[in-house]
Amino acid sequence: MDLPDFFVNRAGRLRAFWRLAAFTAVYMCVLTGLFLGVRFVAARVLPKGSGRLLAETGWGFAVQSVIFFAAAALVGWACAVALEELPWRSLGWALHRGWSRDLVKGLIVGALSVGLAAALGAALGSYQFSFGDGGSGAMTRTLVVSCVIFLMGAAAEEMLFRGYPLQTTLRSWPFRLALVPTSVVFGLVHMDNPNVAPAFTFVNTFLAGVLLVVAYWRTRSLWFPFGLHWAWNYAQGALLGSPVSGIKSITPHPVLNFADAGPAWLGGGAYGIEGGALCTLALVLTTVFIWRTRLLSASPEMRRYTEGENPDHSPGEGGHLNLQ
Repeated sequence: MDLPDFFVNRAGRLRAFWRLAAFTAVYMCVLTGLFLGVRFVAARVLPKGSGRLLAETGWGFAVQSVIFFAAAALVGWACAVALEELPWRSLGWALHRGWSRDLVKGLIVGALSVGLAAALGAALGSYQFSFGDGGSGAMTRTLVVSCVIFLMGAAAEEMLFRGYPLQTTLRSWPFRLALVPTSVVFGLVHMDNPNVAPAFTFVNTFLAGVLLVVAYWRTRSLWFPFGLHWAWNYAQGALLGSPVSGIKSITPHPVLNFADAGPAWLGGGAYGIEGGALCTLALVLTTVFIWRTRLLSASPEMRRYTEGENPDHSPGEGGHLNLQ
């Protein structure tokens, strides 16, 4: 392999590794700039000290999610256009044919999946549930506010981890190899969360990353994994009362109160459902279901954006690129 081949593949494009590296470098620069810009504005608009307090609330988490989403979307779009001559629609976030169906299916699968882990825990005596006692007003606020916060968080993580970085490797690498980098990083970034269960936190979050990669691959759209991710977090926190990835502050008054009677390796302890073996089982079963079910499929347009390295840029169906 000579030097040009080291950087450029047979399709005449920058190799997927370098595209991934370019995205990462530019993303970190843009993300840093956006955070600095938001802090600069907040320091001049908000009362002294309120910015720090805001950052420690659920709304601070939502603002951070918007920043992460914006950076990943802008850089992903730029890389798709500049490095692969692909349009915004290729990222799987546009209102393509069947997007609403994918979203609804994701919401159903996400809620049922975490519900399966909770039901197994209750049957085994590890989880104990009781009706929330915060009052209807507090419960309603939790349901509404956490719905928005979890929506923003799921959107940001899907755009970052199942957006361009995953998609550009899937166009070049074997599926089993392409799912590894983003799933590993997805697992690692959650290791700083509160109440981490060292082994199960990484394993389960890595498996969740694999699940969401498979969810993307079956539809070639972000709407299905987004719906799954959103519903999983919302059902786990706002409905079942479990900490979500170790975080409880977003859902102070859930519909049900959650208690883990142990053992922690089974139910997750203070980290919540995601920290134990019951979650591991639910993730594996859900991944197998999504991989094998005939209820999911990708539209011809979205398939064209992910099938191979060297698209034919003649006009295709609906005025979009024909990648076959």
